[in-house]
Amino acid sequence: MDELNQDRSAKRKRTTGVRRSMKKSTRVDLTPMVDLGFLLITFFIFTTSLSRPNALAIRLPKDVPDNEREKIPVSGALTLLPSENNRVYYYEKDNYQDMHSTGFSGIRSLIVTKKTSTKPGDFMVIIKPGPDATYKNTIQLLDEMTINEVKRYALVDIDVNEYEWIKKIEK
Repeated sequence: MDELNQDRSAKRKRTTGVRRSMKKSTRVDLTPMVDLGFLLITFFIFTTSLSRPNALAIRLPKDVPDNEREKIPVSGALTLLPSENNRVYYYEKDNYQDMHSTGFSGIRSLIVTKKTSTKPGDFMVIIKPGPDATYKNTIQLLDEMTINEVKRYALVDIDVNEYEWIKKIEK
């Protein structure tokens, strides 16, 4: 039990004349204050709401046999390959040898142009980050899919031939 006492050892000067009575020390019991502190702490701990971690929602495709899969025409495919130095290489259809390069500022207009020139059911974006791509650049591309309301997009490993072609272009 905690208590607060006044010092009794203080000696009083003797004075002649009026005799004063000895004052008794006051005793303050701090136990209820400590109890109240712990009650407040537990109240605030139990009533706070913890923040939920924000995670990127990725819907994975169902395991469907090849003969039942929906086929996307090659003409509606746009492939984006993020690379080092904030560069993004892209090509349309399946011809990676007709690859072009742009920065992240030009990606949105590229997606909008391809989306408007393609039938809505045929449009698909394929994102293929290579070993030189940063996590930040990949997330920026996924954010662009959300901003531009791209319904179909896939995150796929880069092909060895595409990676070698990019290295040949960068030389």
